Amino acid sequence: MKQLMEKTKGRNAYFYLIPCFLVFAVFLFYPFVKTIYLSLFLTDKLGQAKVFVGLDNYVDLLTSESFYNSLLVTVIFVVIVVIGSMLIGLIGAVLCSKAFPGIRVFSTSYALPMAIASSGAAMIFKIILNPTIGILNKLTGLDINWIADPKYALICVAVLTAWLNSGINFLYFSAGLGNIDESIYERASVDGANGIQKFFRLTLPGLSPIMFYTLVVNIIQAFQSFGQIKILTAGGPGESTNVIVYSIYRDAFFNYKFGSAAAQSVVLFLIIMVLTLVMFKIEKKGVKY
Repeated sequence: MKQLMEKTKGRNAYFYLIPCFLVFAVFLFYPFVKTIYLSLFLTDKLGQAKVFVGLDNYVDLLTSESFYNSLLVTVIFVVIVVIGSMLIGLIGAVLCSKAFPGIRVFSTSYALPMAIASSGAAMIFKIILNPTIGILNKLTGLDINWIADPKYALICVAVLTAWLNSGINFLYFSAGLGNIDESIYERASVDGANGIQKFFRLTLPGLSPIMFYTLVVNIIQAFQSFGQIKILTAGGPGESTNVIVYSIYRDAFFNYKFGSAAAQSVVLFLIIMVLTLVMFKIEKKGVKY
């Protein structure tokens, strides 16, 4: 009788998961399956599948110079964003790891970017970078149209994105620093270790689990960046900031090529999935718990 009751309780527990699975089915599983389905078709302007073409959309992508340019631009963008946002977050967390007057003000300032919408930040950044009234040119004495020049446009968008992502990184690293035992620093001081040695030999190894998690999250976020690119450059000038996510948007809602956009979405999903799996393989060797 007791075993029967335990089995019944176990089965009842699964019923509590039904609402969760329904939400996932509507907002995650169905759109994902529909995207794969659309990638095999030519569509009309309303996005309805009309002509089955099999893998032709994927073949067109893999033979398109524009798609390979988007891949290259995306890789450069992701590298700048991930390195920049993690460095800003880590430096801010280390600076605020010690108690001093006004630390709450500084901590709030470092964490603030996570509360700012990308669209609002992009509008402000656009004014800052304006070639005639922008404060950046006035302070530096330069005369550069930052977001209209292919040499600088991608860097400008990446720097803004790195700053926006740095706020949550600051919180992650601050939490990680709080979990490191202070006694190891005291023992290192007794042994004559300086600040740099403590940072590389104690702080970074102690932060390796949270750094791995932050790296994975930042890469995924960087691949999904859209709002700031739409407002600042709209993929231009030329295709210098045409990352894959913006290319998907442009193909779907400007060129009405929903099949091609769906194929790019599937490719982007595969890229992120492979990167994540590779990083979890590396994690077993490089992360110290």
